[in-house]
Amino acid sequence: MIYFIRHGLDDERFIGGWSNGGLIYKGREQVNEAIEFLKENPVHFNQIYSSDIERAKETAEMIQKEFPVPISFDEKLREQNKGDFNGMFEIKAKIENPEFFSNINEDTIYPNGESLRGFQERIQLHLPYFLEKDNSLIVTHRGVINALYYQLENIPISMDKSRFGVTFASIHEYNPKTKKMKKIY
Repeated sequence: MIYFIRHGLDDERFIGGWSNGGLIYKGREQVNEAIEFLKENPVHFNQIYSSDIERAKETAEMIQKEFPVPISFDEKLREQNKGDFNGMFEIKAKIENPEFFSNINEDTIYPNGESLRGFQERIQLHLPYFLEKDNSLIVTHRGVINALYYQLENIPISMDKSRFGVTFASIHEYNPKTKKMKKIY
């Protein structure tokens, strides 16, 4: 099995994407609760792969303290690149760019970033490498996990971020034999 976990809560006043903000207190609590789930259930992994974005790295390092296995950080597991808006106060970005933010769809390219469709294509290109890593835990972002669900279920992408229940510190199990994925925590 391969397990995907979304990082814990970060400061949502900022646009995420490739921003490097860390977890807030509640986010660390969420990760600790997920770690308890991992300890109490038959979840086995011998390697951790993680996005190199700070909120994911911090999540991975917390898990590694409880499960002393090797950890590798990889930019291929990054969230959608929001370009010039990465790390900006969301309110400020929306006030200064109302037309851009009122018309975002799957093909809208963030200035110096990527569109949701481009992001999906990037993930589709790189995920096969990680899906071969049986017995691993992959710490990443909602967009990456959503992209995997869309691909596995052969569903056209959409702007619906909540469709697959990828909440903070949620855990999703991928079975390489059946090529199916489900939320387990």
